[in-house]
Amino acid sequence: MVIKYLIEKEFKQIVRNKFLPKLFFMLPTVMLLIMPWAANQEVKGLKLGVVDNDHSAFSQRLIQKADASEYFTLTSVSPSNDQALHSVEAGDADLILEIEDDFEKNLVSTGTGRVMISANAVNGTKSGLGSSYLGSIVTDFSADLREENGANHAASRMQGFNTAPYYQFNPHLDYKVFMVPALMVMMLTLLSGFLPALNIVGEKEKGTIEQMNVTPVGKFPFILSKLVPYWAVGFLVLTYSMLLAWWAYGLVPAGNLLTIYLFASIYILVVFGLGLVISNNSATMQQALFVMFFFLMIFILMSGLFTPVSSMPMWAQYLTRLNPLRYFIEVMRMVYLKGSSFAELMPYFRALCLFAVGLGAWAILSYKKNS
Repeated sequence: MVIKYLIEKEFKQIVRNKFLPKLFFMLPTVMLLIMPWAANQEVKGLKLGVVDNDHSAFSQRLIQKADASEYFTLTSVSPSNDQALHSVEAGDADLILEIEDDFEKNLVSTGTGRVMISANAVNGTKSGLGSSYLGSIVTDFSADLREENGANHAASRMQGFNTAPYYQFNPHLDYKVFMVPALMVMMLTLLSGFLPALNIVGEKEKGTIEQMNVTPVGKFPFILSKLVPYWAVGFLVLTYSMLLAWWAYGLVPAGNLLTIYLFASIYILVVFGLGLVISNNSATMQQALFVMFFFLMIFILMSGLFTPVSSMPMWAQYLTRLNPLRYFIEVMRMVYLKGSSFAELMPYFRALCLFAVGLGAWAILSYKKNS
């Protein structure tokens, strides 16, 4: 019966707080409606400079084709490569497309024309993707010319093949589809893990937790009374986030909703246990915030939230196995995009259960109660 009143007390404290109930809805709304657009690795609107040494109909068509793409904006046409490089140094161009002399003549007579792509590689990702996009446009332009003038070239009579890429699970290559499920996990981490830990540290500073320490209430009932309300908050926030993702992006889980809630219940135990360990070893709110910020940065960078884990060095990939955030993010993406079943997710389930048991036990043992 004691634990019932403790849980009731925690719920009343949450409701009486003027800011927390608003935060439970404001944070998912802001993160899901703004972050997928801001934290976007799609490269569009690149500034393109052109050096047209041919001034022919074919070179103009190639330039217009590049400018018509959503990935490029034609910002400068320079008479020489040196002048074009100055525009890159001045920040007026990200890439340069230089078309050789006699471009059209060589295409008509030999079927081969040469262009040079130069990129500002200060931002390696931006230059790499931009060069790839521009190379694809040039290749597509070449294919158009072969199709139009194929009957006039002996090379066109040679048999060839076409490739038609099929993108499974995310056919439109929409980066928001990749980000939204991961952001839901981030919100659970903040609201169901670190927020209750800050609550406990706040009680330490006020001295109210000392009154609880001299009561007959044991460690386990006290910790459980802190967990249950934020467990409920976690499910509420997760449900609201999924409804928001469906409304804003038309994104619904391809798999079973019960699988998501099952993994969420285990994950909340994990982050709550970690938060409680931090709060047990922190004397002030400021100290707890610094430690949580440290863990949060490591979790984000090593979770695959923005970049795939497979792209990391091998030593970093091994370190990600110690990051519970990585497991639940992969689960959310697999259930949302691939419709993975519970059997396919069993390795992730075992890992999260191991984290939950380990951190939960550590939290209970590290909580110092003077009875």
